[in-house]
Amino acid sequence: MVKYNATNLDNLFHALADPTRRSMLQALALQNLSIGELAEPFEMSLTAASKHIRVLEQAGLINRQVQGRNHICELNAAPMHGGLEWIQHYQRFWNLQLDTLEQLLQKPDSDS
Repeated sequence: MVKYNATNLDNLFHALADPTRRSMLQALALQNLSIGELAEPFEMSLTAASKHIRVLEQAGLINRQVQGRNHICELNAAPMHGGLEWIQHYQRFWNLQLDTLEQLLQKPDSDS
C-alpha cells in the first residue's frame, strides 16, 4: 500500500464530510468566488462561511487571495488525488474478495 500522510488524509476527509463544504467546492469548480458569494446560497454569516473556508484551506482544497476587502477563493483539487489513491487501494481489495466469491459460487457442487 502506498504510504499516506495521515494528517493530510484526515484533513481531506474532514473537509469533504460536510455537505456545505462539498457544495462550496462544487461552486468553486465553476468559478472563483468571494466568501460572501460562497455563503449566499446557505444564508449563513460571513463568520460561519469563513470557518468552512478555513477547514477547506487546511485540507489544501482552496487557495484564498485578498483583493482589497474581498477574499477570493479558488479550487485546488490536487489534494483529492491522495484520497482517491487511498480509496483505490481498498477498491482493489474488495474486487479481489468479490472475484474469489464469484469463483466459489461458480464451482460445481461436489455433494451431488
